[in-house]
Amino acid sequence: MIYEMTIQFRVGDITKGQEWYETLLKKKPDFIPHDGFTEWELIPGCWLQIAEGIPSIGSGPLRLGIDNLEKERERLINDLKIEPFYIYSREEVPVKWTTFSDPWGNKVGLFEYHNQSDKENRMKTILGIQL
Repeated sequence: MIYEMTIQFRVGDITKGQEWYETLLKKKPDFIPHDGFTEWELIPGCWLQIAEGIPSIGSGPLRLGIDNLEKERERLINDLKIEPFYIYSREEVPVKWTTFSDPWGNKVGLFEYHNQSDKENRMKTILGIQL
């Protein structure tokens, strides 16, 4: 049985990496066990680890569900100086999505449900609430 998960990205400079991911995630790390390593619990039992080391170019993408993709794109372009990126959508896919890279080449993505009820049903499932 799987009960928890982590994903790890490597960055060439842990201080800059921590600052970049704090801005992306809009929060400080939840756990810094030692130098060169920091972690955020994104949702219960789901951890993002940033470790100082040689980046594996093209790792990911780690895709994060958000409420407003267009608004978040503007924030990231302004706050993290990310190159403008395209938002994709297909009729048969229940979300619109995008992918971009952090300064070390790790792929990060965002997605937003087209239909609010689909999002709410997914959140109920994740939180273990009866439908």
